[in-house]
Amino acid sequence: MINLIFLMIERVGLIIIVAYILMNSQHFKNILTKRQSLKTQLQLILIFGLFGIISNFTGVEISNNHIVSDQILTTLSENASLANTRVLTIGVSGLVGGPVVGTVVGLISGIVRFLQGGEEAYIYVISSLIVGICSGLYGWRTIRKNSYPSILEGATVGAFMELVQMSCILMFGSSIATSWSLVRLIAIPMTFINSSGTAIFLSIIDSTLKQEEQTRAVQTHDVLELANRTAPFFRSGLNEASCMEAAKIIKRFIKVSAVSITDTESILAHVGAGSDHHKPTEKIITSLSKEVLRTGKTKEAHSHDEIGCNHPGCPLEAAVVVPLFSKGRIVGTLKLYFTDAFKLTFVERQLAEGLGNIFSTQIELGEVELQGKLLQDAEIKSLQAQVNPHFFFNAINTISALIRVDPEKSRKLLIQLGHFFRANLQGARKSLIPLETELNQVEAYLSLEQARFPDRYDVTLDIEPAIKDKVWLPPFIIQILVENALKHAFGNRKTDNHVWVTVCRKTIMDKHSKPIELLYLSVKDNGRGIDKEKVSLLGQVAVSSEKGTGSALENLNKRLIGLLGPEAALHFVTSPQGTTVWCYLPKGIKQKEAI
Repeated sequence: MINLIFLMIERVGLIIIVAYILMNSQHFKNILTKRQSLKTQLQLILIFGLFGIISNFTGVEISNNHIVSDQILTTLSENASLANTRVLTIGVSGLVGGPVVGTVVGLISGIVRFLQGGEEAYIYVISSLIVGICSGLYGWRTIRKNSYPSILEGATVGAFMELVQMSCILMFGSSIATSWSLVRLIAIPMTFINSSGTAIFLSIIDSTLKQEEQTRAVQTHDVLELANRTAPFFRSGLNEASCMEAAKIIKRFIKVSAVSITDTESILAHVGAGSDHHKPTEKIITSLSKEVLRTGKTKEAHSHDEIGCNHPGCPLEAAVVVPLFSKGRIVGTLKLYFTDAFKLTFVERQLAEGLGNIFSTQIELGEVELQGKLLQDAEIKSLQAQVNPHFFFNAINTISALIRVDPEKSRKLLIQLGHFFRANLQGARKSLIPLETELNQVEAYLSLEQARFPDRYDVTLDIEPAIKDKVWLPPFIIQILVENALKHAFGNRKTDNHVWVTVCRKTIMDKHSKPIELLYLSVKDNGRGIDKEKVSLLGQVAVSSEKGTGSALENLNKRLIGLLGPEAALHFVTSPQGTTVWCYLPKGIKQKEAI
């Protein structure tokens, strides 16, 4: 019996070593968190099924109450029995994977044991199934709670499962005397070994998961600290200065060789190895980054060739590139580089993807804040442009002068002035308003301007009737463009000043040569045109003028791009015969609720 105990300890030691190696596999750790999924259960069946086969082949052959062989056994002599760790394997599979895993692993292990032969081998098919079902049912209790049996529970269940097998030998054996003789020899060693083996197996799982939790806690703390420190930079937008500071912080917190941040076209920051040729402001040079920008999916590279950097002597040997999103569109990438390809593991990929999600949220929040400021600024500029003392007193003086001459017209102008104020305040609270509301605002503004300057301006509104009550667009867009035309297009010219406003649907071909329907909006005048040196600056920066701060078009353009994407940017076409400002609104066709 003593010899059998030592031999069985060797077998359990083998199982425990394999279990330890397995628990240090990140893949196995991951599947243990999803034990109720079919895919995970199939993988557990495969893993523990192999364990069961190994347990059978590494058993100890016993005949006439004597150890015959402790070598690898594929077949047994006719009157021989087998002491092995099969029950340990089946029991653990049930405790970890539940009744389905336990039953199938029990069946696999039992069939293999039956095929090995020996005395009354069919008994072990029956006992293996019973052990698998019983341990699986017990394990299901903890699976539903997303936990595992304790070490003490494991030891108790392991001992009980071995007693189940001993009972099967006694119940289904053809000779009570022979069965009892076998049970008396192997019961104590097998019960002790399988009980302690089950407890050790569960202790490995428990300690590994606790260590994983501690590691994740540390990583979570670092990631939260990292997110907190980079938030101000990402919220200020993707630009060279903010991204360089963010990249330095990321590299300081994460063990990587280099950190790079890009927009959709160029490198904004690169800190670490390879910074001699991965330089800010230069175009993106790696094919890996271009693929991420094209597909919008995280990509890995485990060699210099996969990265796709053509610079000779580039030290970067591995990389994970994560797309950065804002409002559903790709705005750039985050790249973590390694000079040693073996340092890029599943953990680093998960960390990179998590950081990508956090940074994307920060960028989007920054854009939301910017939009709020732009919207507020647009409201203030609009109110300043219209409601400053000069405009306000001129409007009041105009109405006062008309009261004696045309009281009805004066009344209508006062109503329009009230509508104009109200629309300004309401528009400041929303990022999208109905086209019809915007047109009412424009008409109110024009009524007041034309009352001050009768017959000076002729404004034509060409609006497609079918979309008038279906399209939503950013507030003040048409009003600001019309106001800009009236103030700057005509100079001191008193007559023949025409402005045409057009809003209609147009079908164009996208970059993939597919037709898409967009909203086309333009404001055209027959004024004196814009200086050539100023045209390229309009909508990009504040352009000073004699009659304003010069920031209205800049804010409007940024607001359009932020809300609707770069496709909605303003375009300027000018000549001595006049100027046209136009844009496409890619999200303007479908009606949507105001945000």
